Amino acid sequence: MREWLTEAKTVDTALYAAVAGTETPRLDVAMRRLSRAADDSKLWFGAAAAMALLGGPDGRRAARNGLVSLGIASAFANLVAKPLTTRRRPEREELEVLARRHVPMPVSSSFPSGHAATAFAFATGAGQVQPALSAPLRALATLVGYSRVHTGVHYPADVLAGAFIGVSAAELSNRLLERR
Repeated sequence: MREWLTEAKTVDTALYAAVAGTETPRLDVAMRRLSRAADDSKLWFGAAAAMALLGGPDGRRAARNGLVSLGIASAFANLVAKPLTTRRRPEREELEVLARRHVPMPVSSSFPSGHAATAFAFATGAGQVQPALSAPLRALATLVGYSRVHTGVHYPADVLAGAFIGVSAAELSNRLLERR
């Protein structure tokens, strides 16, 4: 098992290095903006407001489910999972060319990604109520997760773990909300 974990960490670090070492000036601007828009779940609160205002009763229910899912995922990722882990954030080389893609480095543990947890929680929770929105919301959640690797604050495995937490939180919250 130890060898498997060592190899998985090697692959994770290599994937991060490949992303971090690739010059992508146009993508850098977009990923930085997207990552910042997802800070404090602003992106998802905006999406919930639009759904609630424009989507009628189903839109309001989807927004509610998405936000409840987001709350559960955020609480678990940030209050339970992160304090239990001590994974260091990626070392970012301060190359002038690539520095424009960086966002401020959080001080919490790298594992799991809270941004990915909340993104996938909202997308899954809302998408279960409004299936037509599921694919676009999950695509946006995937981009948010990638943006965290692209901007140099997470390894890919952090994002995968966050996505798993988010989807699981949405499944739990939707079951709880259905009981009401």
